[in-house]
Amino acid sequence: MARSNSAIVNWSQYLAVRAVTGFIQCFDVNQNLETAGLVGSIFGTLTPKRCARAADNIRASFPDWPEDRIQRTAFESIRHMFQLFMVESMISPRLISPSSWSKYVRVGDVSGLLDLLLRGEPAIFVTGHCGNWELLGCVLASIGYPLVALARPLDNSLINDWLMGIREARGMTIVTKWGATPILQDTLRSGGRLGFIADQNAGDQGLFVPFFGRFASAYKSIGLLAMRYNVPIVAGAAKRMGDRFQYELHFADLIRPQDWADQPDPLFYITARYTRAIETMVRNAPDQYLWIHRRWKSRPKFIRDGHAMPSRLVHKIEQLPWMTQAERDWIVGNAEREVAAAKAGDDQRKS
Repeated sequence: MARSNSAIVNWSQYLAVRAVTGFIQCFDVNQNLETAGLVGSIFGTLTPKRCARAADNIRASFPDWPEDRIQRTAFESIRHMFQLFMVESMISPRLISPSSWSKYVRVGDVSGLLDLLLRGEPAIFVTGHCGNWELLGCVLASIGYPLVALARPLDNSLINDWLMGIREARGMTIVTKWGATPILQDTLRSGGRLGFIADQNAGDQGLFVPFFGRFASAYKSIGLLAMRYNVPIVAGAAKRMGDRFQYELHFADLIRPQDWADQPDPLFYITARYTRAIETMVRNAPDQYLWIHRRWKSRPKFIRDGHAMPSRLVHKIEQLPWMTQAERDWIVGNAEREVAAAKAGDDQRKS
């Protein structure tokens, strides 16, 4: 949403959103999902540039896919985005409660997570922009395990305050990025749980780790908090089942302190591993990922400068225990192509 300091603009946007939300709540939630999907389909048809960006990201992430599948997934991801923002983000806190959550959410194998919760251990929960990324926190809060979640405030303070109230209705606590550090530290120190959407682009100064064969910039704070307070990281997502308000919770990984204790670069290991878990979540439902998100906008310095991949970075990739030789070759090959493109662009500008 565009930044505006105009009270008239803020109020008009706020009243419009409230009116639409009030209207759709007059209908069955599954009818609303169908309607939102239709709106998303129309939007995708009328905005070919956004579909093209999504398709470009999918094409690079699934190089073996045929073009018709790439285009279909790009279109479906935009449709899913509208279902999420128009319907699910508004009604999840209303429908998910201690007595009703099991009606809408199916839980897979959670033995490791259940043990962690029953012991009352502090933990960091991470998810990505896949499925319904707020539902995990909503469900945990409903069953008595609330999260403190980090979120970027919206530019319209009226809409922001209203949405924060919705998100906190079931016991979650939402903090903004600015001034959040003491709250996050106190939460872990006191045995609480944190929640992060952990696939945002962290800029040129972020930690670059593999994500679908290309380096993506990730925030260092998650790994640093886990290391400082010696707490596990739980990676999971909520996948929508069809066009109904029905979900399945998937827990892709549980990263415990002993897993990184003997790693030569613990921060790189942690960040690469939870990023790999997010990739696993996306592969489980690629049509429910926010592919228009500019996840690979920032590039590593060696690529920006047109240099070969540093040998120390190659060595770090080789030390990741889950990485196969084919995956290593994919990452190195993509980096080499990006470096060649950067050099060609440099030469063209000089000429």
